[in-house]
Amino acid sequence: MKTRRLFIPIVLALFVSLSACDDSLLDYENPNAPTNTAFWETPEDAELGINAVYHQLLQPGTYSRWIFFRYDLSSDEGFSGSPWTELADWTRFNYVNYNFWEGNAIHWRDHYKGIFRANQVLANVPDIEFDNTTRKNQILGEARFLRALYYFNLAILYEDVPIVLEPSSPDDKPEQKPLEEVWGQIVTDLEFAMNNLPPTWSADNVGRATKGAAHALLGKVYMQQQEWDLAQDAMEWLVEGPGAANYGLVDNYEDNFRHTTENNIESVFEVQFSDENRGGKGDGSNSSLSNERPQFFAPRGIGWSDGQSNKWIIDEYKTENNLDGGFDTRLKWSIYYQEMGNDFANNNLVYGRPWDVGAWGNDAFIRKYSSSYFRDFEDYFSPNNFRVIRYADVLLSYAEIINELQGPAQAVQYLNRVRQRPSTNLAPLETSVHSAAMNSRDAFRERLKIERSLELNHEGVRFMDLKRWGMFDSQTTVDELAQRDPSFNNFVVGKHHRLPIPQSEVENNPNLDQHPEY
Repeated sequence: MKTRRLFIPIVLALFVSLSACDDSLLDYENPNAPTNTAFWETPEDAELGINAVYHQLLQPGTYSRWIFFRYDLSSDEGFSGSPWTELADWTRFNYVNYNFWEGNAIHWRDHYKGIFRANQVLANVPDIEFDNTTRKNQILGEARFLRALYYFNLAILYEDVPIVLEPSSPDDKPEQKPLEEVWGQIVTDLEFAMNNLPPTWSADNVGRATKGAAHALLGKVYMQQQEWDLAQDAMEWLVEGPGAANYGLVDNYEDNFRHTTENNIESVFEVQFSDENRGGKGDGSNSSLSNERPQFFAPRGIGWSDGQSNKWIIDEYKTENNLDGGFDTRLKWSIYYQEMGNDFANNNLVYGRPWDVGAWGNDAFIRKYSSSYFRDFEDYFSPNNFRVIRYADVLLSYAEIINELQGPAQAVQYLNRVRQRPSTNLAPLETSVHSAAMNSRDAFRERLKIERSLELNHEGVRFMDLKRWGMFDSQTTVDELAQRDPSFNNFVVGKHHRLPIPQSEVENNPNLDQHPEY
């Protein structure tokens, strides 16, 4: 059951401090506005503090809206045909205004705000007396995991960024650090989290970070650096070690994207959204706790249609029938497209409506996380959790790791577990139409690039996958991407593998340099 306790808007005075003054008349503290000196005294304060760190995951610059424009629409899986030209340009590598809020600055702001909240927990909770020391260490582990997650996204998007490990003040000017140091700090945080988080939580705490989530994120960190031995060590706990008992694949693929089947056995870490409040985003008592992604990806006339799917993914699904003789059923639950009613039975409605040829033509739209029971611009308030890491991703990642270390013969079993999910029901790779992928490590790697997209398309992983595989590093590989997504005709090698730092941040901090390519 989805917990509500993680998202009580309890910013209080966690984010405000008062300046000292010699005049005692000005030292009066408003009892209705607690300060840092009046907070951080009890275990209850610590609980509120860590909940505020989770709350930042629900913001537009993290997981409720704009990050999918970076991770999905700026990959070869998706694109933006939005009439808002600047918004669309930021998915096709036309960066002009480096302070553009929705495309850039909001990511920086919201992630560092999450880091600030985590730093407050880490600075203040150690001095609070707890009867339950285990719970105290869990809170610190949760803060370390969340800080690592915020820094992980910054590392993927910007690479060289300031590392801030203490509660900051408005006049601080933190020093920029190279990517290697950022990765190192993330590793330090995740190692602490692994040693202090529980494997599972009670039902009323579902949604909090677990030991398995820390292992999975650490594995991803090492994979991005191609540290394959270390990646295996991190991921093994979930796949072949004690943690494997806590995870599996749900029988029905679509259950990974429904609000009624959240926090299931396939969930490693997911953001807990809710439609409980109908206010705007922020920290107020009625601030929205909702997933706004469907509003921006729903087809024209239903949502804004600012993001769409590239159609090569549909073609890839259709290269192989399942063992029942039909198309790969993951296609049905991933993409809306004109022929979907012919390809799958009882699959001719888009948000409860028949395909609108006049409005949609032969376009393709992202189905994952759509909320079919909402209508007419109500998808600002979707309660559907976003699965940041699910177990299928872990298995495919482990297959990639083992292939790099040992080869396809040892790696294929982990890929086959995903291919042979009951609702997917594909043949083992060795006996499939793609069996040539077993011929070499390189061939298996190339097949994994497709298999990951068939399983994980539009789930916020493709951009970092392409980056890890070196697809941004040469004109030859960028040209390959451009064949699937014309937006990559604008991609400049050595430049667009990372975002420019918001210019306002550079101008306000003499210790922060704009990336030289910008």
